[in-house]
Parts: sequence; structure tokens; C-alpha cells
Amino acid sequence: MAYTELVLASFLLIALASVLISRKVKTPYTILLVLMGLILAAVPVAGFTGLTGFFTTLANEQLFVGLVLPPILFESVMSIKAADFRAVYRHAFVMATVGVLISVLVVGVVLWKVVGFSPLVSFLFAALISPTDVATVLEVFARVNVPSKLAALVEMESVFNDPTGIAVFTVVLTSSAAAGLQPVSALATFTYILTAGMLVGFGVAWGARQVQPLVTDAVTQVVLTLVAVYGSFALASAIGASGLIAVAVTGLFYGNTVLLNIESKKVGDVTREFWSIIAFVANAAAFFFIGVSTNIFLLATSVGAFVVAYGVVVMARITSVYPILSIMKVEGRETASSWMNVSTLGGMRGALAIALVSAVPLAARQPVATLTFGVVMLSILLQGPLLERYANRVFGHQETLQSGEADEAPPARRPAQTSAEPLSPEPEERDDDELR
Repeated sequence: MAYTELVLASFLLIALASVLISRKVKTPYTILLVLMGLILAAVPVAGFTGLTGFFTTLANEQLFVGLVLPPILFESVMSIKAADFRAVYRHAFVMATVGVLISVLVVGVVLWKVVGFSPLVSFLFAALISPTDVATVLEVFARVNVPSKLAALVEMESVFNDPTGIAVFTVVLTSSAAAGLQPVSALATFTYILTAGMLVGFGVAWGARQVQPLVTDAVTQVVLTLVAVYGSFALASAIGASGLIAVAVTGLFYGNTVLLNIESKKVGDVTREFWSIIAFVANAAAFFFIGVSTNIFLLATSVGAFVVAYGVVVMARITSVYPILSIMKVEGRETASSWMNVSTLGGMRGALAIALVSAVPLAARQPVATLTFGVVMLSILLQGPLLERYANRVFGHQETLQSGEADEAPPARRPAQTSAEPLSPEPEERDDDELR
């Protein structure tokens, strides 16, 4: 069997095994995938060594982000209703900009002045780790009960904070080389990455909307979505903009215009089911990648360092989330403390941070990689289960933003699950005054 086919078959076998085992042990399949990846990376197993090498190659050639994250993002964002997005997009933008900057400053300064890392390592790590990871956030939200507006807030924040992190990362690199800060350059970089990405997303989605009347069958509709997803990412990346922003805008526009205007219910259902399956495979790849990319032996010698770093990252997340959400209202009402708690716990880090480690200069790569891998592992293994338990306990009944009082709840935006079964589309009717 050819190398590529063997790698693909091995990965799908591991993904299938993780789902089946998760149903028996009542543990999310994503955590099992991370653990399996750790084991295979630490103790190479005959027949699977090529698989770990394949994922490493994807990361080194910076192909992972472009292949794996777009379908995860598109499948989720296309289910966000326009009303939910309009209610929280300001909050998501502020958290993705001001919140990330606060986090970078807190993490960088504490690691530099208090812990004792070099300024370069401290701020490069801070820039990589401060943006939340879209794949990790979306996976957890697929298994917990949260109100649709809260889900939209955390999900869109995880998308929009990408250009902020990239801009900060760039300014740290250029400042270290030029021996001085370059704030104007950083602002220009951020503005271009964000704006150009959004324009590309709108353009691709608009083009798909024009083609839509010509599409009459499910296969052609699926192909149209594939072109829109990977086309928007590739086009944005080619001009130096954020591919993930482009995919997010495409998905939001596509889900609220193109999919809602499909005359055949069967075609719409097949399209959603297709992306459910693709998103599961991509999600499995993201978490398996985290496992195989992590050097457990190196982490074992640096436990103290990354545990401290994780504590600093959590502290920075609290410092950025609570002040912002406490002064910003959602539809004229105060933000409930439960929303702030979920936003804090939902600020997890994952595959995106690990994939970007390869861009760190060699002089600082090993310490930054060690801190990044350790914080990502703790984020997934600790925050994911905590968020699931908290959300299922607090949002078992509806609560209002202002009072937090319990009420009867309609079906959740996404049903809680521990397996990888495709998710059903959100019910069309929803009382927007009720929030989980």
C-alpha cells in the first residue's frame, strides 16, 4: 500500500477507535486522541511511525492550518444565526483586540519580570498563546449546553483574535531585530490582516450566492461549498490577510443566505451532513496533531516552567475577560457572571498555537515550544472538562442575562455529546430573550 493511503487509513483507524472507546469510558474522544498521539510520539509503534512523521511534516511546511482548520470553522460558523452575531459581534471584536493585548502584556511582563525568562521568549510566547484556539473552543461547545449568543461570542472571538496575535507576534520579531518597538507597523499589519480577510470572505460568499441559482443537486452544492471554503482561505492567505477570518465571514454569510435559500430540503440536509463529517475528521486531526507534536520527555523536565506559565495565562485571561464583559451589555442587559465564567474557561489554546511554533526564531524556539506544548496540554485536559461540567450544571435551565434566574429551556443550540456523531441543525424557532 502506498505511503499516503497507509497514513490516511492509520489515522482514520485511530479516530474510529477513539470514538468507540469514548462511548465506553464516557470521556471526550478528543482527549483520547491527544493521549493516543502522545503515546505514539513517545513510543513509536510499528505501522504508525509514518503517521506521526506525516503530521510533523504538515506543521513544518505550515500546511496544517490551511488544511485542517477551515472546515472546522466553516461548519460551525455557518450555523450561527445573523441575530446572534449582531448581538455579540462588538463584544467579540473588543475581546479579540483589547483583550488579546491585555493578555499579551500580562503574560509577557510577568514571565519576564517575575519568572525570569528573556524578553524575547516571554513576549513571543505571549503573542502565540494569548489568542484562543478555534478548533478547541468549537469542539467543547459541540458537547455542552450554552446559549446561542454566548456560543457565538466565544466562537467569533476565537476567530477574530487571530490577526491580533499575528500582529503582536510580528511586532515582537521586528522590534527585537530593530532594537525598538514598532507600534505603527503593528497597527497597520493588524488592520490589513483583518480588513482584507473580511473583504475576501464577503467577496467569495457573494460570488457563491450568484452561482447558487445554477445549483440543483446535492453533489454540486457540496462542491460549491468546498470551493468557497478553501478558495476564501487560499485567496486571503495569498495576499497576506487572515485566511481564518475569510473563512469565518464566508461561513456566516453562506449559512444565512445561500443555505437558507436552497429550495430542496434534501440538498440542504446533505450539505450540512457532509460538513458535519468533514469537520469531525478535521477536528480529530487537530487533536491528534497536538498529541504527536508534543515531546512528553521534554515536558517532563520542564513541568515547573509550563505549570507556572499556564497559571499566568489563566490569570491574563481573567484580567481581560471580566473587565470587558462587565462594562459591555448584550441587547441592553448586564452580562451574567455565568457568561464571564464560560468565556474564561472557553479561552483554551490548541493546535493553532502549536502549528505557529515553527515560525519562532531558532534562538527562542525550544523554550517557547516547551511552554506552548505544556500550556496547550493543560488547557485541554483541565479547562475542557471543567467547562463541560460547569456549562451543563449552570445552563441546564434557561437564565436571563441580567438576573440569571432559571426558566424552562428550549432545545440547546448544540446537543451535549461525547461522541463524534453529526450534529442536528439548530431549531428554527428560538426565544431570543431566553439565554442558557
